[in-house]
Amino acid sequence: MSLIANWSYPTAIRFGAGRISEIADACKVAGISRPLLITDRGLASMEITTKTLDLLEVAGLGRAIFADVDPNPNEKNASAGVAAFKAGGHDGVVAFGGGSGLDLGKLVAFLSGQTRPLWDFEDVDDWWTRANVDAIAPIVAVPTTAGTGSEVGRASVITNSVTEEKKIIFHPKFLPSVVICDPELTIGMPHFFTAGTGLDAFAHCVEAFCSPHYHPMSQGMALEGMRLVKEYLPRAYADGNDIEARAHMMSAAIMGATAFQKGLGAIHALSHPIGAMYHTHHGTTNAICMPAVLQLNKPVIENVIEQAANYLNIQGGFDGFCDFVDDMNASMGIPKTLTDLGVQNPDIDRIVAGALSDPSTGGNPVELTAQNVRALLDKIV
Repeated sequence: MSLIANWSYPTAIRFGAGRISEIADACKVAGISRPLLITDRGLASMEITTKTLDLLEVAGLGRAIFADVDPNPNEKNASAGVAAFKAGGHDGVVAFGGGSGLDLGKLVAFLSGQTRPLWDFEDVDDWWTRANVDAIAPIVAVPTTAGTGSEVGRASVITNSVTEEKKIIFHPKFLPSVVICDPELTIGMPHFFTAGTGLDAFAHCVEAFCSPHYHPMSQGMALEGMRLVKEYLPRAYADGNDIEARAHMMSAAIMGATAFQKGLGAIHALSHPIGAMYHTHHGTTNAICMPAVLQLNKPVIENVIEQAANYLNIQGGFDGFCDFVDDMNASMGIPKTLTDLGVQNPDIDRIVAGALSDPSTGGNPVELTAQNVRALLDKIV
Protein backbone atom coordinates (compact mmCIF):
# COMPACT_ATOMS: atom_id res chain seq x y z
CA MET A 1 0.00 0.00 0.00
CA SER A 2 1.35 3.41 -0.98
CA LEU A 3 1.69 5.83 1.93
CA ILE A 4 1.54 8.89 -0.31
CA ALA A 5 -1.72 10.79 -0.73
CA ASN A 6 -3.42 14.15 -1.07
CA TRP A 7 -6.30 14.70 1.33
CA SER A 8 -8.80 17.53 1.68
CA TYR A 9 -10.06 16.73 5.17
CA PRO A 10 -10.07 18.77 7.31
CA THR A 11 -7.85 20.90 5.05
CA ALA A 12 -5.50 20.33 2.10
CA ILE A 13 -2.91 17.78 3.25
CA ARG A 14 0.07 16.59 1.21
CA PHE A 15 1.02 13.32 2.88
CA GLY A 16 4.06 11.19 2.17
CA ALA A 17 7.79 10.74 2.49
CA GLY A 18 9.82 13.42 0.74
CA ARG A 19 6.98 15.86 0.26
CA ILE A 20 8.76 18.64 2.12
CA SER A 21 10.22 19.23 -1.36
CA GLU A 22 6.85 20.80 -2.19
CA ILE A 23 7.11 23.52 0.46
CA ALA A 24 7.57 26.35 -2.04
CA ASP A 25 4.58 25.24 -4.10
CA ALA A 26 2.51 24.93 -0.91
CA CYS A 27 3.34 28.54 -0.09
CA LYS A 28 2.34 29.59 -3.59
CA VAL A 29 -1.01 27.79 -3.27
CA ALA A 30 -1.57 29.51 0.08
CA GLY A 31 -0.77 32.90 -1.45
CA ILE A 32 2.47 33.39 0.46
CA SER A 33 5.43 35.07 -1.25
CA ARG A 34 7.44 36.20 1.80
CA PRO A 35 7.05 33.47 4.44
CA LEU A 36 8.36 33.56 7.99
CA LEU A 37 9.24 30.08 9.16
CA ILE A 38 8.37 29.75 12.84
CA THR A 39 9.76 26.90 14.91
CA ASP A 40 11.16 26.18 18.37
CA ARG A 41 14.73 26.77 19.49
CA GLY A 42 15.63 23.10 19.46
CA LEU A 43 14.73 22.70 15.80
CA ALA A 44 16.19 25.97 14.57
CA SER A 45 19.63 24.60 13.67
CA MET A 46 18.63 21.04 12.80
CA GLU A 47 19.15 19.70 9.29
CA ILE A 48 15.43 19.28 8.55
CA THR A 49 14.95 22.99 9.26
CA THR A 50 17.95 24.26 7.33
CA LYS A 51 16.99 22.12 4.33
CA THR A 52 13.47 23.57 4.42
CA LEU A 53 14.91 27.07 4.52
CA ASP A 54 17.14 26.11 1.57
CA LEU A 55 14.07 25.07 -0.43
CA LEU A 56 12.33 28.36 0.31
CA GLU A 57 15.43 30.40 -0.55
CA VAL A 58 16.06 28.61 -3.85
CA ALA A 59 12.45 29.28 -4.82
CA GLY A 60 12.93 32.99 -4.23
CA LEU A 61 10.83 33.10 -1.05
CA GLY A 62 13.59 34.29 1.27
CA ARG A 63 15.18 32.60 4.25
CA ALA A 64 13.46 34.08 7.30
CA ILE A 65 13.16 32.19 10.56
CA PHE A 66 11.82 32.98 14.02
CA ALA A 67 12.66 30.46 16.74
CA ASP A 68 12.14 32.28 20.05
CA VAL A 69 9.52 29.72 21.04
CA ASP A 70 9.31 28.05 24.45
CA PRO A 71 8.23 24.41 24.90
CA ASN A 72 4.95 25.78 26.28
CA PRO A 73 4.66 28.96 24.18
CA ASN A 74 3.40 32.10 25.85
CA GLU A 75 2.29 35.65 25.11
CA LYS A 76 5.90 36.91 25.17
CA ASN A 77 6.82 34.53 22.37
CA ALA A 78 3.72 35.67 20.47
CA SER A 79 4.60 39.34 20.82
CA ALA A 80 8.17 38.77 19.65
CA GLY A 81 6.94 36.67 16.73
CA VAL A 82 4.49 39.32 15.57
CA ALA A 83 7.24 41.94 15.79
CA ALA A 84 9.51 39.78 13.63
CA PHE A 85 6.68 39.16 11.15
CA LYS A 86 6.01 42.87 10.74
CA ALA A 87 9.68 43.90 10.66
CA GLY A 88 10.37 41.44 7.86
CA GLY A 89 7.40 42.48 5.75
CA HIS A 90 6.11 38.92 5.69
CA ASP A 91 2.79 37.90 4.22
CA GLY A 92 2.40 34.39 5.65
CA VAL A 93 3.77 31.82 8.06
CA VAL A 94 5.30 28.39 7.68
CA ALA A 95 4.53 26.83 11.07
CA PHE A 96 7.20 24.16 11.50
CA GLY A 97 7.75 21.68 14.31
CA GLY A 98 5.90 20.00 17.13
CA GLY A 99 2.99 21.47 19.03
CA SER A 100 4.88 24.50 20.31
CA GLY A 101 6.13 25.66 16.91
CA LEU A 102 2.83 24.94 15.21
CA ASP A 103 0.73 26.67 17.86
CA LEU A 104 2.94 29.75 18.00
CA GLY A 105 3.21 29.94 14.22
CA LYS A 106 -0.54 29.86 13.76
CA LEU A 107 -0.99 32.46 16.47
CA VAL A 108 1.51 34.87 14.92
CA ALA A 109 -0.27 34.61 11.57
CA PHE A 110 -3.54 35.34 13.34
CA LEU A 111 -2.32 38.23 15.48
CA SER A 112 -0.21 39.93 12.82
CA GLY A 113 -3.10 42.09 11.62
CA GLN A 114 -5.24 42.37 14.75
CA THR A 115 -5.57 45.47 16.93
CA ARG A 116 -7.06 43.81 20.00
CA PRO A 117 -4.88 42.06 22.61
CA LEU A 118 -4.25 38.32 22.54
CA TRP A 119 -6.49 37.34 25.44
CA ASP A 120 -9.50 38.99 23.80
CA PHE A 121 -9.63 35.95 21.49
CA GLU A 122 -9.72 33.24 24.12
CA ASP A 123 -12.06 30.34 23.31
CA VAL A 124 -14.96 31.74 25.33
CA ASP A 125 -18.45 32.07 23.90
CA ASP A 126 -18.13 33.85 20.52
CA TRP A 127 -15.01 35.88 21.29
CA TRP A 128 -13.46 34.63 18.04
CA THR A 129 -15.85 36.88 16.13
CA ARG A 130 -13.92 39.89 17.47
CA ALA A 131 -11.13 39.19 14.98
CA ASN A 132 -10.61 41.05 11.74
CA VAL A 133 -10.83 38.07 9.38
CA ASP A 134 -9.26 39.93 6.45
CA ALA A 135 -6.13 40.63 8.50
CA ILE A 136 -5.28 36.98 9.24
CA ALA A 137 -2.19 35.87 7.33
CA PRO A 138 -2.19 32.50 5.51
CA ILE A 139 -0.50 29.49 7.10
CA VAL A 140 1.34 26.45 5.78
CA ALA A 141 1.90 23.86 8.53
CA VAL A 142 4.69 21.28 8.61
CA PRO A 143 4.62 18.92 11.61
CA THR A 144 7.90 17.32 12.67
CA THR A 145 6.39 15.15 15.41
CA ALA A 146 3.37 12.86 15.47
CA GLY A 147 1.19 13.80 18.39
CA THR A 148 -0.54 17.13 18.87
CA GLY A 149 -2.18 17.31 15.45
CA SER A 150 -2.03 21.11 15.68
CA GLU A 151 -1.42 21.14 11.94
CA VAL A 152 -5.12 20.45 11.44
CA GLY A 153 -6.42 22.44 14.41
CA ARG A 154 -8.42 25.64 14.60
CA ALA A 155 -6.83 26.79 17.85
CA SER A 156 -3.55 27.34 19.66
CA VAL A 157 -2.77 26.47 23.26
CA ILE A 158 -0.87 29.40 24.77
CA THR A 159 0.41 29.80 28.32
CA ASN A 160 -0.28 33.02 30.19
CA SER A 161 3.14 33.49 31.78
CA VAL A 162 1.74 35.80 34.46
CA THR A 163 -1.06 33.58 35.74
CA GLU A 164 0.60 30.30 34.71
CA GLU A 165 -2.54 29.13 32.93
CA LYS A 166 -2.88 27.49 29.55
CA LYS A 167 -5.43 29.24 27.40
CA ILE A 168 -7.01 28.18 24.12
CA ILE A 169 -7.09 30.85 21.42
CA PHE A 170 -9.60 29.93 18.73
CA HIS A 171 -10.53 31.05 15.26
CA PRO A 172 -11.65 29.00 12.24
CA LYS A 173 -8.86 30.56 10.16
CA PHE A 174 -6.21 29.08 12.46
CA LEU A 175 -6.70 26.03 10.25
CA PRO A 176 -3.71 26.07 7.87
CA SER A 177 -4.36 26.44 4.15
CA VAL A 178 -1.93 23.64 3.30
CA VAL A 179 -0.33 20.95 5.45
CA ILE A 180 2.76 18.95 4.49
CA CYS A 181 3.01 15.70 6.45
CA ASP A 182 6.37 14.17 5.62
CA PRO A 183 7.28 11.25 7.90
CA GLU A 184 10.94 11.63 6.94
CA LEU A 185 10.97 14.74 9.15
CA THR A 186 10.27 12.56 12.20
CA ILE A 187 13.02 10.01 11.51
CA GLY A 188 15.37 9.72 14.46
CA MET A 189 13.10 11.57 16.88
CA PRO A 190 14.35 10.67 20.40
CA HIS A 191 12.56 7.94 22.35
CA PHE A 192 11.16 10.38 24.93
CA PHE A 193 9.47 12.55 22.30
CA THR A 194 8.37 9.60 20.18
CA ALA A 195 6.59 8.15 23.21
CA GLY A 196 5.20 11.40 24.58
CA THR A 197 3.88 12.73 21.28
CA GLY A 198 2.48 9.35 20.25
CA LEU A 199 0.66 8.95 23.53
CA ASP A 200 -0.68 12.47 23.15
CA ALA A 201 -2.33 11.33 19.91
CA PHE A 202 -3.65 8.28 21.75
CA ALA A 203 -5.09 10.46 24.52
CA HIS A 204 -6.85 12.63 21.94
CA CYS A 205 -8.44 9.55 20.41
CA VAL A 206 -9.44 7.98 23.75
CA GLU A 207 -10.99 11.13 25.14
CA ALA A 208 -12.81 11.94 21.91
CA PHE A 209 -14.15 8.37 21.72
CA CYS A 210 -15.43 8.55 25.31
CA SER A 211 -16.86 12.07 25.11
CA PRO A 212 -20.64 12.12 25.58
CA HIS A 213 -21.18 14.60 22.75
CA TYR A 214 -22.71 13.52 19.44
CA HIS A 215 -20.26 13.41 16.53
CA PRO A 216 -20.28 10.05 14.68
CA MET A 217 -17.57 11.09 12.22
CA SER A 218 -15.17 11.90 15.04
CA GLN A 219 -16.15 8.67 16.80
CA GLY A 220 -15.01 6.56 13.86
CA MET A 221 -11.84 8.55 13.39
CA ALA A 222 -10.94 8.25 17.08
CA LEU A 223 -11.34 4.49 16.98
CA GLU A 224 -9.10 3.98 13.95
CA GLY A 225 -6.61 6.46 15.39
CA MET A 226 -6.32 4.29 18.50
CA ARG A 227 -5.64 1.27 16.30
CA LEU A 228 -2.85 3.02 14.44
CA VAL A 229 -1.18 4.03 17.71
CA LYS A 230 -1.54 0.52 19.11
CA GLU A 231 0.02 -1.05 16.03
CA TYR A 232 2.68 1.47 15.07
CA LEU A 233 3.83 3.48 18.10
CA PRO A 234 5.75 0.51 19.55
CA ARG A 235 7.46 0.09 16.17
CA ALA A 236 8.35 3.77 15.89
CA TYR A 237 9.66 3.70 19.46
CA ALA A 238 11.76 0.58 18.85
CA ASP A 239 13.17 1.74 15.51
CA GLY A 240 13.28 5.46 14.84
CA ASN A 241 13.99 4.80 11.16
CA ASP A 242 10.83 2.73 10.55
CA ILE A 243 9.31 5.01 7.92
CA GLU A 244 6.07 3.02 7.69
CA ALA A 245 5.49 3.31 11.44
CA ARG A 246 6.39 6.99 11.39
CA ALA A 247 3.92 7.61 8.56
CA HIS A 248 1.05 5.85 10.31
CA MET A 249 1.78 7.79 13.51
CA MET A 250 1.51 11.07 11.58
CA SER A 251 -1.90 9.88 10.37
CA ALA A 252 -2.90 9.00 13.93
CA ALA A 253 -1.95 12.49 15.10
CA ILE A 254 -4.11 14.09 12.41
CA MET A 255 -6.98 11.77 13.28
CA GLY A 256 -6.80 12.45 17.00
CA ALA A 257 -6.81 16.21 16.54
CA THR A 258 -9.72 16.03 14.08
CA ALA A 259 -11.62 13.64 16.35
CA PHE A 260 -11.45 15.83 19.43
CA GLN A 261 -13.92 18.21 17.86
CA LYS A 262 -16.18 15.78 19.74
CA GLY A 263 -14.57 16.76 23.02
CA LEU A 264 -11.71 16.13 25.41
CA GLY A 265 -11.92 15.43 29.13
CA ALA A 266 -10.17 15.12 32.47
CA ILE A 267 -6.84 13.97 31.01
CA HIS A 268 -6.39 17.31 29.27
CA ALA A 269 -8.12 19.28 32.02
CA LEU A 270 -5.38 18.07 34.37
CA SER A 271 -2.41 18.21 31.99
CA HIS A 272 -3.06 21.81 30.94
CA PRO A 273 -2.60 23.40 34.39
CA ILE A 274 0.17 20.96 35.31
CA GLY A 275 2.06 21.83 32.14
CA ALA A 276 1.52 25.56 32.57
CA MET A 277 2.74 25.55 36.16
CA TYR A 278 5.55 23.00 36.00
CA HIS A 279 6.53 23.02 32.29
CA THR A 280 6.08 19.29 31.84
CA HIS A 281 5.87 17.66 28.43
CA HIS A 282 2.21 17.71 27.44
CA GLY A 283 1.89 14.24 25.90
CA THR A 284 3.86 12.58 28.69
CA THR A 285 1.67 14.30 31.28
CA ASN A 286 -1.41 13.03 29.43
CA ALA A 287 -0.04 9.50 29.56
CA ILE A 288 0.50 9.73 33.32
CA CYS A 289 -3.05 10.99 33.86
CA MET A 290 -4.80 8.47 31.61
CA PRO A 291 -5.01 5.38 33.89
CA ALA A 292 -6.58 7.29 36.78
CA VAL A 293 -9.01 9.12 34.48
CA LEU A 294 -10.15 5.86 32.89
CA GLN A 295 -10.98 4.51 36.34
CA LEU A 296 -12.86 7.68 37.31
CA ASN A 297 -14.98 7.44 34.17
CA LYS A 298 -15.48 3.66 34.33
CA PRO A 299 -19.15 3.76 35.45
CA VAL A 300 -20.04 5.70 32.31
CA ILE A 301 -17.56 4.48 29.69
CA GLU A 302 -17.16 0.79 30.49
CA ASN A 303 -19.35 -0.34 27.58
CA VAL A 304 -17.82 2.22 25.22
CA ILE A 305 -14.30 1.07 26.04
CA GLU A 306 -15.37 -2.55 25.59
CA GLN A 307 -16.37 -1.65 22.02
CA ALA A 308 -12.96 -0.11 21.45
CA ALA A 309 -11.21 -3.13 22.97
CA ASN A 310 -13.08 -5.43 20.60
CA TYR A 311 -12.03 -3.38 17.59
CA LEU A 312 -8.43 -3.21 18.82
CA ASN A 313 -8.33 -6.96 19.48
CA ILE A 314 -7.64 -6.37 23.17
CA GLN A 315 -8.94 -9.14 25.41
CA GLY A 316 -10.69 -8.49 28.71
CA GLY A 317 -12.99 -5.58 27.93
CA PHE A 318 -12.55 -2.45 30.02
CA ASP A 319 -10.03 -3.98 32.41
CA GLY A 320 -8.07 -5.44 29.51
CA PHE A 321 -7.96 -2.02 27.85
CA CYS A 322 -6.66 -0.45 31.07
CA ASP A 323 -4.01 -3.17 31.35
CA PHE A 324 -2.98 -2.41 27.77
CA VAL A 325 -2.59 1.28 28.61
CA ASP A 326 -0.49 0.47 31.67
CA ASP A 327 1.70 -1.91 29.70
CA MET A 328 2.19 0.52 26.83
CA ASN A 329 3.19 3.30 29.23
CA ALA A 330 5.63 1.03 31.03
CA SER A 331 7.17 -0.26 27.80
CA MET A 332 8.05 3.31 26.79
CA GLY A 333 9.41 4.47 30.10
CA ILE A 334 6.48 6.73 30.99
CA PRO A 335 6.70 7.73 34.67
CA LYS A 336 3.82 6.54 36.83
CA THR A 337 3.55 9.75 38.84
CA LEU A 338 4.18 13.46 38.56
CA THR A 339 6.88 13.09 41.20
CA ASP A 340 8.68 10.64 38.92
CA LEU A 341 8.34 13.23 36.13
CA GLY A 342 10.13 15.78 38.31
CA VAL A 343 7.18 17.72 39.76
CA GLN A 344 7.98 18.27 43.43
CA ASN A 345 5.36 19.37 45.97
CA PRO A 346 2.73 20.45 43.45
CA ASP A 347 0.17 23.04 44.46
CA ILE A 348 -2.88 20.79 44.51
CA ASP A 349 -5.38 23.58 45.11
CA ARG A 350 -4.17 25.53 42.07
CA ILE A 351 -4.18 22.46 39.85
CA VAL A 352 -7.73 21.59 40.94
CA ALA A 353 -8.91 25.14 40.25
CA GLY A 354 -7.17 25.14 36.88
CA ALA A 355 -8.64 21.80 35.89
CA LEU A 356 -12.17 22.82 36.76
CA SER A 357 -11.90 26.00 34.71
CA ASP A 358 -10.32 24.29 31.70
CA PRO A 359 -12.55 24.02 28.60
CA SER A 360 -11.82 20.28 28.40
CA THR A 361 -13.93 19.58 31.50
CA GLY A 362 -17.12 19.81 29.48
CA GLY A 363 -16.25 16.71 27.48
CA ASN A 364 -15.54 14.42 30.42
CA PRO A 365 -18.09 11.60 30.76
CA VAL A 366 -18.29 12.04 34.55
CA GLU A 367 -18.91 15.56 35.81
CA LEU A 368 -15.74 16.94 37.34
CA THR A 369 -15.84 18.33 40.85
CA ALA A 370 -13.24 19.61 43.27
CA GLN A 371 -13.57 16.33 45.14
CA ASN A 372 -13.04 13.90 42.27
CA VAL A 373 -10.30 16.00 40.65
CA ARG A 374 -8.45 16.01 43.96
CA ALA A 375 -8.90 12.25 44.13
CA LEU A 376 -7.39 11.94 40.65
CA LEU A 377 -4.38 13.98 41.70
CA ASP A 378 -3.91 11.83 44.81
CA LYS A 379 -3.41 8.87 42.46
CA ILE A 380 -0.88 10.52 40.15
CA VAL A 381 1.17 12.71 42.49
